[in-house]
Amino acid sequence: MLDFHRADLARLAARDRLRGLAPQRGRDFASNDYLGLASHPRLAAAIADAVAEGIPVGSGGSRLLRGNHPEHEALEAEAAAFFGAEASLYFSSGYTANATLLATLPQRGDLIVHDALVHASMHEGMKLSRAASVAAAHNDPAAFEDAIRAWRAQGGKGTVWIAVESLYSMDGDTAPLAELMAVAERHDAMLIVDEAHATGVFGERGQGLATPGERVVTLHTCGKALGCEGALVAGPAIVRDYLVNRGRGFIFSTAPSPLMARGVREALRILAEEPERRTALHRRIALASERLAPHGALANGTPIMPLILHDNGRTMRAAEALQARGFDIRGIRPPTVPVGAARLRLSITLNVGEADILALDQALHEVLA
Repeated sequence: MLDFHRADLARLAARDRLRGLAPQRGRDFASNDYLGLASHPRLAAAIADAVAEGIPVGSGGSRLLRGNHPEHEALEAEAAAFFGAEASLYFSSGYTANATLLATLPQRGDLIVHDALVHASMHEGMKLSRAASVAAAHNDPAAFEDAIRAWRAQGGKGTVWIAVESLYSMDGDTAPLAELMAVAERHDAMLIVDEAHATGVFGERGQGLATPGERVVTLHTCGKALGCEGALVAGPAIVRDYLVNRGRGFIFSTAPSPLMARGVREALRILAEEPERRTALHRRIALASERLAPHGALANGTPIMPLILHDNGRTMRAAEALQARGFDIRGIRPPTVPVGAARLRLSITLNVGEADILALDQALHEVLA
């Protein structure tokens, strides 16, 4: 009984790919809490005030039953305005939101053209979708256009859905969104943009990298730079209405906590009212780029700086050595990244200061020597 599972875990261990859960420890170079909002006193106060007002911890059911709370609706109205969209919809997690988007919006006879490096949640949605899907070379608008033209030449007549991330979570590079939008306009396509790692970090108010419009649907996770939980899908009002009626990941999920909805509302206000946090983050990114790039870290001007070591074993040994020196840095291995691309994922946040970045520079000299 469960012999297959034991053997599979043994195979993972033999390839230095066995995973386990580890506690937080040391200076934070691992989280996605880019602006340090997870411990911001305003978020704690907002939640405490909501509890004092009698707002419940749990929603009690799905949004279509009794789980719809005024806090959810207030958040969605504020988020739509913040992101410049007609409407928004609050999900319990970014994974669920992404999977629901791709499983629900494209229809049979449509085509999804996705970047080769999109998140696993998008792949999950495509597995459930009635539409055909094809990968395009990473960040290559011409490859997206070629895929669309080839599909049309073979008789494809439905709607094309282009699915990308604005900031890629493992490589730390940004998508050519203007060029991809031009492709979408030429082919009357829809553009789905996962802004998970750009929300809060980029944009005049931290609204991300995508430009709102009638053919654009964006996803903004709340558990990264916003310091909370859940995800917001923003776009045309008809997208919200369709997801409410047809999105199984929304319809059949218990609604997120109304308390968390209040917290996300406060996080959006912090983004608008404390732009100095983004300024400080980008100063740290610049320093990290200067000091860590000589070690091989890829510096793209974003908080995510991967240091690719290729070998799984070497990567995990380096991570353990850095953790022993007081740095919370994790090794990333296949299948999260391609085979041969194991890496240390260095994440720059406001939870560390300039002195921590300089100390990491010295530690990398020692560990990678």
